[in-house]
Amino acid sequence: MACTNADLARDLAPTGVLRASINLGNPVLAQGTPELPSGITVELAHEIAARLNLPVEFVCFDAARKSYAAMVEGQADLCFLAVDPAREAEVTFSTPYVHIEGVYAVPVNSAFASADEVDREGIRIGVKKGSAYDLYLARTLRHATVVRGDEGVDVFHAEGLDVAAGIRQPLSSHVAQRPDLRLLEPAFMTIRQAIGTTKTRGTETTRFLSETVAELLASGFVAQALCRSGQEPTLAAPAAT
Repeated sequence: MACTNADLARDLAPTGVLRASINLGNPVLAQGTPELPSGITVELAHEIAARLNLPVEFVCFDAARKSYAAMVEGQADLCFLAVDPAREAEVTFSTPYVHIEGVYAVPVNSAFASADEVDREGIRIGVKKGSAYDLYLARTLRHATVVRGDEGVDVFHAEGLDVAAGIRQPLSSHVAQRPDLRLLEPAFMTIRQAIGTTKTRGTETTRFLSETVAELLASGFVAQALCRSGQEPTLAAPAAT
């Protein structure tokens, strides 16, 4: 027997309210305040809730690690996070809806000419604790050291580190205000943002999330939502063919 929307709603939101965990620490994906969040993730949550005839409630955080914890600890039914193997142990992710880039910033007089040169002995890289790029660099760096803080650029400045890592858009804005810094190209990673829910949900529910994302990408909804929040529509992930 086919799974109905009512079945999906009961599985995804057993309390009768779709609780969406929003990371306000990523300005590409969410803006506003905990009381009145906005952005692509908020619009996606509203769309999913509407399709399942559910009210929606937002629980907002200032960091991805906190949003992830809320999901795992049962405080939320959906999260909007980057796909990463460390998170996939507890969370099933949809098709990605946005691709953003992780980039490095360095002092303007740094000897580094390319992001590919950063992984050297003695090099310290400031990251936001628990971010997608923290997880990625901790897994892939062979020589350089990750130094974690509430914000990667803050710990970079506070401890006089060699490199700051971050999402392209906010890190570029920071560099634009600091003539003593410059970005390193190319990006060191592509961050695939997706909708996540716990592995306790049924396969029909997780399929529904991926199919909804694919439809919203193909229809232009994701690109339009990005525009409405002041972001580049080109950040929308490629639609499935």
